[in-house]
Formats: sequence, structure tokens, C-alpha cells
Amino acid sequence: MQMTMIEALNSALAHELDRDKRVVVLGQDIGANGGVFRVTEHLQKKFGEERVFDTPLSESAIIGTSIGMAIYGLRPIAEIQFAGFLFMCMNQLVSQAARIRFRSAGAYTCPLVVRAPYGGGVRTPELHSDSLEGVFLQTPGLKIVVPSNPYDAKGLLASAVDDPDPVLFLENIKLYRSFRAETPEDHYTVPLGKAKTVQEGTDASIFAYGAMVNVALDAAKQAQQEMGSSVEVIDLRTIWPLDEDAIAASVEKTGRAIIVHEAPRAGGIGAEITAVINERCFYSLLKPIGRVTGYDTPFPGPGQEDYYLPNPAKVMTALREIMEP
Repeated sequence: MQMTMIEALNSALAHELDRDKRVVVLGQDIGANGGVFRVTEHLQKKFGEERVFDTPLSESAIIGTSIGMAIYGLRPIAEIQFAGFLFMCMNQLVSQAARIRFRSAGAYTCPLVVRAPYGGGVRTPELHSDSLEGVFLQTPGLKIVVPSNPYDAKGLLASAVDDPDPVLFLENIKLYRSFRAETPEDHYTVPLGKAKTVQEGTDASIFAYGAMVNVALDAAKQAQQEMGSSVEVIDLRTIWPLDEDAIAASVEKTGRAIIVHEAPRAGGIGAEITAVINERCFYSLLKPIGRVTGYDTPFPGPGQEDYYLPNPAKVMTALREIMEP
């Protein structure tokens, strides 16, 4: 069945609620209104107000309550309306949810999924487009998932719900309704921590996730047409744990690498992937590693976001540099 990412996520949530009575869905406006983007539409009507319920506008209370529910046997799926507001529940997520297994010496786990829309390209107000995955990258105990298409979104969300530890599930706003893809109606899973090769190539590797996967594919197509270069595109899918084996295998094959993400450059996933490549396959590199990212500034207002965001032209510039003899 052809689904948008919105439809795929809604289908995944419905399956999890139906399969496991421990699953509850909570967040601001997710019940009667079906969420600001309608990801949770009709779920409250189908499963009732005790399992799909609205919360006050208090991110710290949403996550704090969810942690208590998770520790004592439920499997909450909490929505933070926009990723930029994750700072409001930073203490609950980082100091409590991610540490409970370590703090209790394994006596407790926290099977919590925190969903949050993020990303630019749709002209949102301040704090609504921020890409914060790099902020949470150094949080031991927290997994970070960023799907790029409806099929993966549904399967990864199912795996996140099954995971015994907290998962930050970031959904790119621009991808919500931008295209449809074949997605099974039945329940299925996509494993966490496994990247996917979405295009094979021999001359260079591009590593991306979320909306940047399509940017990378567009650039790879252009590189083939203009330069005759065969570019491999790897969709990371899970930012942490990172699929180091897939990264190393691709670079060992192509000898060239570019990382693309819309989050700020400094301290981001691009820096971590660069370190992995240097540690595991430095002698396979034919050229220095390229990074095409957002800038080290707050995400700009609507009039400047096209300048801020990576695009195929910026990736092509990086490809030309690493393809030079």
C-alpha cells in the first residue's frame, strides 16, 4: 500500500496499541486533535482516552510521567510537539530515562519512545526546525532514530517500542507528506542500529539520514550525469547506535566520503562518522572527508532557511572536490 510518512507512523502506532495493552500514547493535543501534524489522528477514538490522552503543555511533565510509567511496566510513546522543545525535558530524558538501567545496576529499564518532529524547509517559527540529534549523541543509554521514508518509519517505530531502553525518534517535518512509498499494512520491524544502502556506487560514499537522504540521492544522480561518477548513498537510519560496519565497508569500497546533515556542523554526527572512518579505514581514503551541513548558528527565519539547509548543489560542490585527481 502506498503511504505517506504520516500514514505509516499512524499505522505503526495503531498496531502497537492493538498488539500490546501496555502501550500508551500521550502528548500535547495528540488525542482529540490527532496531533499538530495528525500523526495520532483517530487513535483516541479507537483505543480510548486511557490509552491515548492529552497532556498539559509541560514537556518536563510529559517525559517525567512517561518515565514512571515505563519503569513500572507500561510502554509509553510520548510526543514532544517540536524537537526544539526537548530542552524543556532535558533533565528527565538525559539524567533519568537514559540512566535508569545504569543507576539501578540493571534492576530497571525504561522502555520509552519520545517522538519529535524536526527539520527545516517548511517555514516554521523559531525553535520549530532545530535539528538536535547532536545534542543527544553523547547521552549513554539513549538511542536516536531518524527515518527517511514511510517504510522505514513504520518499521523503526515498531522496533523502538519493543526496545527495553529509551529511544528518541526524530521525524523530519518536510518528509511527512512530501511523497508516498510502498508500505505494508501489517505489523513489521526494521532493526535499530542498521544502516541501509539505498544506492550502490564505486567512486564515492555519501552518508545521510532523514530528509538529507533525498538530497544525497539527487546529488548522486547529478554526479552520474555530469561527471560519470558512481556514488553510493547510505541511509544511516539510526544515529545511535551507529552502524560502523556499514560505514567502513562503504568507504573501503569507494575511497571517498561525504557526510550530509542539516544539524549544525560542530560536534555533529558528521564529526563522529569522520572519526569512525579515520579509525577504521584511514588507509582506504583517497581524499579528505567532506561534510555538507547546516551552519553553527541558530536555525534562521523562513527567509534564510534555503541558504542554511544543505541541498544537491552544495553536495555536488563537495563531490567535485573529492573527485579531483
